[in-house]
Amino acid sequence: MKTVKFYTLGCKVNQYDTQSIRERFIQSGFKELSDGRPASVYVINTCTVTHKADSESLGFIRKARRENPKARIIVTGCLVEKDSACLFKIKEINLVISKRFFPDSISDFYGHTRAFLKIQDGCNNFCSYCKVPLVRGKSRSRPLEDIIQEASCLAKKGFKELVLTGIDLGSYGKDLKQKISLVDVIEALERIEGLLRIRLSSIEAGDISNELISKISESKKICRHLHIPIQSGDDKILRKMNRKYCRNDYLKLIKKLKKFVPGIAITTDCLVGFPGESEKNFTNTIDLLRKIAPLKAHIFPYSQRPGTLASKFDGRIDTSIIKKRMLRLEKVSRSLALKYKRKFFNKHMDVLIEAKSKDKPGFWEGYTDNYIRVKVRSKRNLKNKLVSCILTGQRISP
Repeated sequence: MKTVKFYTLGCKVNQYDTQSIRERFIQSGFKELSDGRPASVYVINTCTVTHKADSESLGFIRKARRENPKARIIVTGCLVEKDSACLFKIKEINLVISKRFFPDSISDFYGHTRAFLKIQDGCNNFCSYCKVPLVRGKSRSRPLEDIIQEASCLAKKGFKELVLTGIDLGSYGKDLKQKISLVDVIEALERIEGLLRIRLSSIEAGDISNELISKISESKKICRHLHIPIQSGDDKILRKMNRKYCRNDYLKLIKKLKKFVPGIAITTDCLVGFPGESEKNFTNTIDLLRKIAPLKAHIFPYSQRPGTLASKFDGRIDTSIIKKRMLRLEKVSRSLALKYKRKFFNKHMDVLIEAKSKDKPGFWEGYTDNYIRVKVRSKRNLKNKLVSCILTGQRISP
Protein backbone atom coordinates (compact mmCIF):
# COMPACT_ATOMS: atom_id res chain seq x y z
CA MET A 1 0.00 0.00 0.00
CA LYS A 2 1.13 3.55 -0.78
CA THR A 3 1.91 5.44 2.44
CA VAL A 4 2.50 9.10 3.23
CA LYS A 5 3.70 11.27 6.11
CA PHE A 6 3.19 15.00 6.56
CA TYR A 7 5.39 17.51 8.37
CA THR A 8 3.95 20.99 8.84
CA LEU A 9 5.83 24.08 9.99
CA GLY A 10 4.50 27.52 10.77
CA CYS A 11 1.09 29.08 11.18
CA LYS A 12 -2.53 27.93 11.28
CA VAL A 13 -2.87 28.72 7.58
CA ASN A 14 -0.09 26.23 6.85
CA GLN A 15 -1.86 23.62 8.98
CA TYR A 16 -5.02 24.18 6.95
CA ASP A 17 -3.02 23.86 3.73
CA THR A 18 -1.58 20.54 4.89
CA GLN A 19 -5.09 19.22 5.57
CA SER A 20 -6.08 20.21 2.03
CA ILE A 21 -3.06 18.35 0.62
CA ARG A 22 -3.67 15.38 2.94
CA GLU A 23 -7.18 14.89 1.60
CA ARG A 24 -5.91 14.77 -2.00
CA PHE A 25 -3.45 12.03 -1.07
CA ILE A 26 -6.07 10.01 0.85
CA GLN A 27 -8.48 10.30 -2.08
CA SER A 28 -5.71 8.91 -4.31
CA GLY A 29 -5.40 5.76 -2.19
CA PHE A 30 -2.57 6.68 0.21
CA LYS A 31 -2.57 5.63 3.85
CA GLU A 32 -1.20 8.19 6.29
CA LEU A 33 1.39 7.07 8.83
CA SER A 34 2.06 8.97 12.05
CA ASP A 35 4.35 6.54 13.89
CA GLY A 36 7.98 5.51 13.42
CA ARG A 37 7.36 3.38 10.35
CA PRO A 38 8.91 4.73 7.14
CA ALA A 39 6.54 6.03 4.46
CA SER A 40 6.85 5.82 0.71
CA VAL A 41 6.11 9.57 0.32
CA TYR A 42 6.89 12.50 2.62
CA VAL A 43 5.29 15.93 2.25
CA ILE A 44 7.06 18.80 4.04
CA ASN A 45 4.96 21.97 4.19
CA THR A 46 7.58 24.63 4.91
CA CYS A 47 7.67 28.00 6.64
CA THR A 48 10.09 30.85 5.95
CA VAL A 49 9.03 33.60 8.34
CA THR A 50 12.40 33.40 10.19
CA HIS A 51 15.88 31.91 9.76
CA LYS A 52 14.88 29.34 12.35
CA ALA A 53 11.86 28.31 10.28
CA ASP A 54 14.10 27.86 7.22
CA SER A 55 16.47 25.68 9.25
CA GLU A 56 13.66 23.59 10.72
CA SER A 57 12.16 23.04 7.27
CA LEU A 58 15.47 21.74 5.96
CA GLY A 59 15.81 19.60 9.09
CA PHE A 60 12.54 17.81 8.37
CA ILE A 61 13.66 17.15 4.80
CA ARG A 62 16.84 15.47 6.06
CA LYS A 63 14.87 13.57 8.72
CA ALA A 64 12.53 12.15 6.08
CA ARG A 65 15.44 11.01 3.91
CA ARG A 66 17.11 9.30 6.88
CA GLU A 67 13.90 7.53 7.79
CA ASN A 68 13.49 6.12 4.28
CA PRO A 69 16.39 6.62 1.82
CA LYS A 70 14.15 5.35 -1.00
CA ALA A 71 11.16 7.58 -0.26
CA ARG A 72 9.83 10.27 -2.56
CA ILE A 73 10.16 13.63 -0.79
CA ILE A 74 7.87 16.47 -1.80
CA VAL A 75 8.47 20.01 -0.54
CA THR A 76 5.82 22.73 -0.64
CA GLY A 77 4.83 25.81 1.39
CA CYS A 78 6.24 29.29 1.85
CA LEU A 79 9.92 28.41 1.48
CA VAL A 80 9.18 27.13 -2.01
CA GLU A 81 7.66 30.39 -3.28
CA LYS A 82 10.88 32.46 -3.21
CA ASP A 83 13.65 29.90 -2.72
CA SER A 84 12.71 27.07 -5.07
CA ALA A 85 15.98 27.48 -7.01
CA CYS A 86 17.95 26.67 -3.85
CA LEU A 87 15.68 23.77 -2.97
CA PHE A 88 16.16 22.19 -6.39
CA LYS A 89 19.86 21.83 -5.52
CA ILE A 90 19.16 19.75 -2.39
CA LYS A 91 19.71 16.12 -3.32
CA GLU A 92 17.26 14.77 -0.71
CA ILE A 93 14.30 16.44 -2.47
CA ASN A 94 12.46 14.74 -5.33
CA LEU A 95 9.78 17.34 -6.06
CA VAL A 96 9.30 21.02 -5.28
CA ILE A 97 5.74 22.21 -5.79
CA SER A 98 3.84 25.43 -5.08
CA LYS A 99 1.00 25.24 -2.57
CA ARG A 100 -1.14 27.08 -5.14
CA PHE A 101 -1.22 23.81 -7.06
CA PHE A 102 -3.61 22.49 -4.40
CA PRO A 103 -7.14 23.90 -3.97
CA ASP A 104 -8.42 25.46 -0.74
CA SER A 105 -10.93 22.85 0.36
CA ILE A 106 -11.17 20.51 3.35
CA SER A 107 -13.80 18.17 4.76
CA ASP A 108 -12.07 17.18 8.02
CA PHE A 109 -9.20 18.27 10.27
CA TYR A 110 -6.99 15.33 11.14
CA GLY A 111 -5.85 15.00 14.74
CA HIS A 112 -7.69 18.08 16.02
CA THR A 113 -10.83 18.82 18.00
CA ARG A 114 -10.89 22.44 16.77
CA ALA A 115 -10.84 22.83 13.00
CA PHE A 116 -9.02 25.67 11.26
CA LEU A 117 -10.99 27.25 8.43
CA LYS A 118 -9.02 29.40 6.01
CA ILE A 119 -11.10 32.25 4.66
CA GLN A 120 -8.32 34.48 3.33
CA ASP A 121 -4.74 34.29 2.07
CA GLY A 122 -1.99 36.75 1.19
CA CYS A 123 -1.19 40.20 2.58
CA ASN A 124 -0.95 43.77 1.27
CA ASN A 125 0.61 45.33 4.38
CA PHE A 126 4.33 44.87 3.61
CA CYS A 127 5.67 45.38 7.11
CA SER A 128 9.35 46.13 6.64
CA TYR A 129 10.56 42.99 8.48
CA CYS A 130 8.12 40.50 6.96
CA LYS A 131 8.70 38.13 4.06
CA VAL A 132 5.15 36.77 4.06
CA PRO A 133 3.69 39.11 1.37
CA LEU A 134 6.59 38.11 -0.89
CA VAL A 135 5.75 34.40 -0.61
CA ARG A 136 1.97 34.47 -0.11
CA GLY A 137 1.12 37.20 -2.60
CA LYS A 138 -1.66 39.78 -2.50
CA SER A 139 -4.65 39.48 -0.20
CA ARG A 140 -7.28 37.09 -1.56
CA SER A 141 -10.66 36.30 0.01
CA ARG A 142 -12.55 33.05 -0.45
CA PRO A 143 -16.17 33.30 -1.64
CA LEU A 144 -18.65 33.30 1.24
CA GLU A 145 -20.62 30.38 -0.20
CA ASP A 146 -17.47 28.21 -0.19
CA ILE A 147 -16.78 29.13 3.44
CA ILE A 148 -20.33 28.31 4.54
CA GLN A 149 -20.31 24.98 2.71
CA GLU A 150 -16.98 23.98 4.25
CA ALA A 151 -18.00 25.10 7.74
CA SER A 152 -21.27 23.17 7.51
CA CYS A 153 -19.39 20.04 6.47
CA LEU A 154 -16.99 20.37 9.42
CA ALA A 155 -19.85 20.94 11.86
CA LYS A 156 -21.56 17.78 10.60
CA LYS A 157 -18.30 15.92 11.21
CA GLY A 158 -18.62 16.89 14.87
CA PHE A 159 -16.34 19.92 15.12
CA LYS A 160 -17.87 22.25 17.70
CA GLU A 161 -15.31 25.03 17.32
CA LEU A 162 -13.97 26.58 14.13
CA VAL A 163 -10.96 28.90 14.08
CA LEU A 164 -11.19 31.40 11.23
CA THR A 165 -7.71 31.83 9.81
CA GLY A 166 -5.96 33.93 7.22
CA ILE A 167 -2.64 35.60 6.62
CA ASP A 168 -4.38 38.97 7.08
CA LEU A 169 -7.77 37.91 8.44
CA GLY A 170 -9.17 41.41 8.91
CA SER A 171 -8.75 42.26 5.23
CA TYR A 172 -11.36 39.67 4.31
CA GLY A 173 -13.71 40.90 1.58
CA LYS A 174 -11.77 44.00 0.55
CA ASP A 175 -10.76 42.38 -2.75
CA LEU A 176 -14.22 41.01 -3.59
CA LYS A 177 -16.73 42.76 -5.86
CA GLN A 178 -19.50 41.91 -3.40
CA LYS A 179 -19.56 44.29 -0.42
CA ILE A 180 -18.76 41.89 2.40
CA SER A 181 -16.68 41.80 5.56
CA LEU A 182 -15.48 39.49 8.32
CA VAL A 183 -18.64 40.30 10.28
CA ASP A 184 -20.76 38.95 7.40
CA VAL A 185 -18.79 35.70 7.52
CA ILE A 186 -19.34 35.40 11.27
CA GLU A 187 -23.08 36.05 10.97
CA ALA A 188 -23.40 33.34 8.32
CA LEU A 189 -21.48 30.81 10.42
CA GLU A 190 -23.50 31.59 13.56
CA ARG A 191 -26.53 30.03 11.84
CA ILE A 192 -24.84 26.64 11.35
CA GLU A 193 -26.43 23.95 13.49
CA GLY A 194 -24.07 22.15 15.88
CA LEU A 195 -21.36 24.81 15.73
CA LEU A 196 -20.87 26.13 19.26
CA ARG A 197 -17.80 28.33 18.95
CA ILE A 198 -16.24 30.62 16.38
CA ARG A 199 -12.72 31.77 17.22
CA LEU A 200 -10.77 34.39 15.29
CA SER A 201 -7.06 33.87 14.73
CA SER A 202 -4.54 36.71 14.42
CA ILE A 203 -6.03 40.04 13.33
CA GLU A 204 -4.40 43.44 12.90
CA ALA A 205 -5.39 46.29 15.22
CA GLY A 206 -6.48 48.51 12.33
CA ASP A 207 -8.93 45.88 11.09
CA ILE A 208 -10.93 45.70 14.32
CA SER A 209 -13.91 47.89 13.54
CA ASN A 210 -16.68 49.07 15.85
CA GLU A 211 -18.97 46.72 13.93
CA LEU A 212 -16.73 43.75 14.75
CA ILE A 213 -16.49 44.74 18.42
CA SER A 214 -20.28 45.01 18.59
CA LYS A 215 -20.66 41.58 16.98
CA ILE A 216 -18.23 39.97 19.45
CA SER A 217 -20.04 41.69 22.32
CA GLU A 218 -23.52 40.39 21.46
CA SER A 219 -22.69 37.01 19.91
CA LYS A 220 -23.35 33.78 21.76
CA LYS A 221 -20.81 31.90 19.64
CA ILE A 222 -17.78 34.15 19.11
CA CYS A 223 -14.99 33.39 21.57
CA ARG A 224 -13.91 36.26 23.82
CA HIS A 225 -10.34 36.08 22.60
CA LEU A 226 -8.43 38.12 20.03
CA HIS A 227 -4.81 37.75 18.98
CA ILE A 228 -3.70 41.28 18.05
CA PRO A 229 0.03 41.67 17.27
CA ILE A 230 1.85 44.57 18.93
CA GLN A 231 5.38 43.88 17.59
CA SER A 232 6.65 47.01 19.39
CA GLY A 233 5.37 49.48 21.96
CA ASP A 234 7.52 52.31 20.62
CA ASP A 235 6.23 54.70 17.94
CA LYS A 236 9.63 55.21 16.30
CA ILE A 237 10.12 51.46 15.86
CA LEU A 238 6.51 50.99 14.71
CA ARG A 239 7.09 53.55 11.95
CA LYS A 240 10.29 51.80 10.86
CA MET A 241 8.37 48.51 10.85
CA ASN A 242 5.74 50.12 8.58
CA ARG A 243 3.00 49.18 11.04
CA LYS A 244 -0.31 50.97 10.47
CA TYR A 245 -0.91 52.18 14.03
CA CYS A 246 0.83 53.99 16.86
CA ARG A 247 1.17 52.97 20.48
CA ASN A 248 -1.77 55.11 21.61
CA ASP A 249 -4.05 53.70 18.88
CA TYR A 250 -3.34 50.19 20.12
CA LEU A 251 -3.91 51.08 23.76
CA LYS A 252 -7.23 52.80 22.99
CA LEU A 253 -8.39 49.75 21.04
CA ILE A 254 -7.63 47.36 23.91
CA LYS A 255 -9.43 49.61 26.39
CA LYS A 256 -12.47 49.70 24.11
CA LEU A 257 -12.48 45.92 23.71
CA LYS A 258 -12.28 45.38 27.46
CA LYS A 259 -15.12 47.84 28.00
CA PHE A 260 -17.53 46.27 25.50
CA VAL A 261 -16.44 42.62 25.85
CA PRO A 262 -15.95 41.92 29.57
CA GLY A 263 -13.44 39.17 30.28
CA ILE A 264 -11.94 39.23 26.78
CA ALA A 265 -8.48 37.68 26.48
CA ILE A 266 -5.86 39.48 24.44
CA THR A 267 -2.90 37.55 23.10
CA THR A 268 -0.20 39.21 21.06
CA ASP A 269 3.16 39.07 19.25
CA CYS A 270 6.26 41.04 20.25
CA LEU A 271 9.29 41.32 17.96
CA VAL A 272 12.53 41.96 19.86
CA GLY A 273 15.76 43.37 18.44
CA PHE A 274 14.48 45.21 15.37
CA PRO A 275 17.33 47.23 13.77
CA GLY A 276 17.90 50.42 15.73
CA GLU A 277 15.90 49.30 18.79
CA SER A 278 17.40 51.16 21.76
CA GLU A 279 16.94 50.29 25.42
CA LYS A 280 14.34 53.07 25.64
CA ASN A 281 12.46 51.70 22.62
CA PHE A 282 12.44 48.28 24.23
CA THR A 283 11.24 49.50 27.65
CA ASN A 284 8.34 51.20 25.86
CA THR A 285 7.32 47.74 24.66
CA ILE A 286 7.46 46.39 28.21
CA ASP A 287 5.38 49.34 29.38
CA LEU A 288 2.71 48.80 26.71
CA LEU A 289 2.57 45.08 27.46
CA ARG A 290 1.92 45.88 31.13
CA LYS A 291 -0.84 48.31 30.21
CA ILE A 292 -2.73 45.84 27.98
CA ALA A 293 -2.09 42.85 30.32
CA PRO A 294 -2.35 40.05 27.73
CA LEU A 295 -3.11 36.43 28.51
CA LYS A 296 -0.10 35.46 26.41
CA ALA A 297 2.64 37.13 24.39
CA HIS A 298 4.49 35.30 21.64
CA ILE A 299 7.97 36.79 21.87
CA PHE A 300 10.40 36.23 19.04
CA PRO A 301 13.71 37.74 17.86
CA TYR A 302 14.10 39.85 14.75
CA SER A 303 15.25 37.73 11.83
CA GLN A 304 16.73 39.38 8.74
CA ARG A 305 14.71 38.24 5.72
CA PRO A 306 16.14 38.73 2.20
CA GLY A 307 13.99 40.98 0.02
CA THR A 308 12.44 42.91 2.91
CA LEU A 309 13.01 46.61 3.48
CA ALA A 310 14.38 46.05 6.98
CA SER A 311 17.13 43.77 5.66
CA LYS A 312 18.83 46.95 4.40
CA PHE A 313 18.52 48.86 7.69
CA ASP A 314 21.55 49.79 9.79
CA GLY A 315 21.67 49.33 13.55
CA ARG A 316 21.67 45.57 13.89
CA ILE A 317 21.28 44.50 17.54
CA ASP A 318 23.76 42.06 19.07
CA THR A 319 22.34 38.57 19.59
CA SER A 320 23.28 38.55 23.28
CA ILE A 321 21.29 41.76 23.86
CA ILE A 322 18.27 40.34 22.03
CA LYS A 323 18.33 37.19 24.20
CA LYS A 324 18.48 39.22 27.42
CA ARG A 325 15.62 41.45 26.29
CA MET A 326 13.51 38.42 25.37
CA LEU A 327 14.04 36.92 28.82
CA ARG A 328 12.96 40.18 30.45
CA LEU A 329 9.85 40.39 28.30
CA GLU A 330 8.99 36.73 28.89
CA LYS A 331 9.18 37.27 32.66
CA VAL A 332 6.75 40.18 32.42
CA SER A 333 4.48 38.18 30.12
CA ARG A 334 4.26 35.24 32.56
CA SER A 335 3.37 37.56 35.41
CA LEU A 336 0.63 39.25 33.38
CA ALA A 337 -0.78 35.89 32.27
CA LEU A 338 -1.18 34.76 35.86
CA LYS A 339 -2.78 38.08 36.77
CA TYR A 340 -5.35 37.65 34.01
CA LYS A 341 -6.15 34.03 34.90
CA ARG A 342 -6.65 34.87 38.59
CA LYS A 343 -9.68 36.97 37.64
CA PHE A 344 -11.50 33.74 36.81
CA PHE A 345 -10.52 31.60 39.78
CA ASN A 346 -13.56 30.13 41.59
CA LYS A 347 -15.82 31.03 38.67
CA HIS A 348 -17.91 28.73 36.49
CA MET A 349 -16.51 28.46 32.94
CA ASP A 350 -17.42 26.29 29.97
CA VAL A 351 -14.48 24.26 28.68
CA LEU A 352 -14.33 22.50 25.32
CA ILE A 353 -12.28 19.38 25.99
CA GLU A 354 -9.71 18.48 23.33
CA ALA A 355 -7.72 15.48 24.59
CA LYS A 356 -6.35 13.55 27.54
CA SER A 357 -3.67 15.38 29.47
CA LYS A 358 -0.19 14.19 28.49
CA ASP A 359 1.41 15.10 31.82
CA LYS A 360 -1.45 14.43 34.28
CA PRO A 361 -2.96 10.91 34.24
CA GLY A 362 -6.69 10.94 34.86
CA PHE A 363 -7.08 14.49 33.55
CA TRP A 364 -8.43 15.96 30.33
CA GLU A 365 -7.41 19.26 28.72
CA GLY A 366 -9.33 21.93 26.94
CA TYR A 367 -9.90 25.68 26.64
CA THR A 368 -12.42 28.21 27.84
CA ASP A 369 -13.81 30.56 25.22
CA ASN A 370 -11.30 33.18 26.42
CA TYR A 371 -8.44 30.76 25.81
CA ILE A 372 -7.55 29.72 29.33
CA ARG A 373 -6.08 26.24 29.23
CA VAL A 374 -7.85 23.98 31.73
CA LYS A 375 -7.21 20.49 33.09
CA VAL A 376 -10.25 18.52 34.23
CA ARG A 377 -10.19 15.36 36.35
CA SER A 378 -12.69 12.78 35.11
CA LYS A 379 -13.00 9.03 34.50
CA ARG A 380 -15.45 9.67 31.70
CA ASN A 381 -14.52 10.22 28.07
CA LEU A 382 -14.82 14.00 27.75
CA LYS A 383 -13.22 14.47 24.33
CA ASN A 384 -15.02 17.09 22.23
CA LYS A 385 -17.51 17.76 25.02
CA LEU A 386 -18.38 21.19 26.41
CA VAL A 387 -18.26 20.89 30.20
CA SER A 388 -18.99 23.43 32.91
CA CYS A 389 -16.16 23.77 35.43
CA ILE A 390 -15.13 25.76 38.45
CA LEU A 391 -11.64 27.16 37.99
CA THR A 392 -9.75 26.75 41.24
CA GLY A 393 -6.19 27.44 40.20
CA GLN A 394 -4.98 24.08 41.51
CA ARG A 395 -7.30 21.67 39.80
CA ILE A 396 -10.53 22.11 37.92
CA SER A 397 -13.61 20.18 38.95
CA PRO A 398 -16.36 19.30 36.41
